[in-house]
Amino acid sequence: MKFVLIFGPQAVGKMSVGQELEKITDLKLFHNHMTIDLLHTFFGFEEEMWRLSDLFRREIFTSVANSDMYGLIFTYVWAFDQQADWDFVQNVCETFESRGGTVCFVELEAELDERLTRNKHPHRLEHKPTKRDIEQSEYNLKTTMQEHRLNSNQDEIKKDHYVRIDNTNLSPNEVAKKIKNAFQL
Repeated sequence: MKFVLIFGPQAVGKMSVGQELEKITDLKLFHNHMTIDLLHTFFGFEEEMWRLSDLFRREIFTSVANSDMYGLIFTYVWAFDQQADWDFVQNVCETFESRGGTVCFVELEAELDERLTRNKHPHRLEHKPTKRDIEQSEYNLKTTMQEHRLNSNQDEIKKDHYVRIDNTNLSPNEVAKKIKNAFQL
C-alpha cells in the first residue's frame, strides 16, 4: 500500500498534479476539496464542517489502508506552524504505516504570482466550487500565507520518502512523472 501525501500552499497545483499522477499509476486520488465542498453546502466554513471533514477523511483512510488497493493520493494544505496539522499528518501516516504501507511525502512550492494565476484557472474552479468566488479565494490565499507557514523549512521533514518540487514552471504532468520516478510508483 502506498500513501502519497501531496502538500503545499493553496493553488500550488496539488489537485492537478494528483490527477496526473493518478493517470500514470494505479493510485487513486482523494483531493482535500472532495470533503470540503461536499460539507460546505450544509455547514459553510464553520466548525462542524471541519469536524465532519476530518471524520470522513479518517474513515476513508482507514478503509483504504485495510483494502487491497495499490494506494491513495491525498492533497493537503499543511500549516507548519500549527501543531494540529502536524498531529493530523502523523495520525494519517500511522494509519497506513501500521498496516505495512509506505508513505511518500511530496511538497510543492510555487511563486505567488503563479499561484494567483492558477487560483483563477477554469480547471480548478470546475473541481472546487468553494473557490469560484475569486475575490474571496484570492483573499484567503493571501491571508493564509501571511498567517501561516505553508512550506517546510529546510531539513524540517525527516522522512525517507520525501521530495520537494518547485513547480512554478512545470506542468502537472511533468511533476507527476517526477513523483512517479522518485518513488518508483
